[in-house]
Amino acid sequence: MDIIDDGRGSIHLPAQRLTASSDEVLDEIVAEEVAIALVYNGLSHAVMMATPRDLEDLARGFSLTEGIVEKPSEIYDIEVEPAGRGIEVRIEIASSRLAALRERRRNLAGRTGCGLCGVESLDAALREAPAVPMRRSVSRAAIDRAMAALPAAQRLNRENGATHAAGWAAADGTLVAVREDVGRHNALDKLAGALAGSGEAGEGGFVVVTSRCSYEMVQKAAAIGANAIAAVSAPTSLAIETAGQAGLALVAFVRDGRLTVYAHPERIAA
Repeated sequence: MDIIDDGRGSIHLPAQRLTASSDEVLDEIVAEEVAIALVYNGLSHAVMMATPRDLEDLARGFSLTEGIVEKPSEIYDIEVEPAGRGIEVRIEIASSRLAALRERRRNLAGRTGCGLCGVESLDAALREAPAVPMRRSVSRAAIDRAMAALPAAQRLNRENGATHAAGWAAADGTLVAVREDVGRHNALDKLAGALAGSGEAGEGGFVVVTSRCSYEMVQKAAAIGANAIAAVSAPTSLAIETAGQAGLALVAFVRDGRLTVYAHPERIAA
């Protein structure tokens, strides 16, 4: 089977449409999904399934939102290389951060045979989100404006119908940056990396996402200093709890001129 890769995160594949009276051979555009390995100073740390575009942003954002580095300047170099059936993203970080990463990995070694058991791994998985200082409220109009603008910025999803998007909006709701991926967490990490690389994340901004809002999404939004996270779909209980602790407004079900505020309603201005 020939696969035509257009280099944009989508590929063309043959498919067959069956109806009650006929069948039809189609050339379908589908989202590309590839195994991506993040390798820090030669140490393989994580493998994820992701859309193979904006991978430098993914590496930079994942490193920041997961606490592997504390600031972009601790990332010295990023190289993206094909590796077998996937892609390796090789990240060179400060030696002090690599030592901390090695210690984290050592603590994650479980006391029993399952590999990631014990209090250490639970504490690592449920780490506290950074506190978001109260800067200014986010208006409903700004949230509506940013969410309304998001579909036009989802070029990949228009092609393949299978990618999530995460966007950074300025205080007035203007979309500053958008990233897409088959994984909602990856899309937000790519956004975080893009903002870190460009310095566009100004005060008073917030995150909009096309997915449900889980704990990880709140944690990552707090890590980049968002005043709020607004989601098209539902939040989870742990997302609401984490947003409450971090001081981050959590807004969900942003659709058709309606929204529901689950955490810090005082940060949403009518």
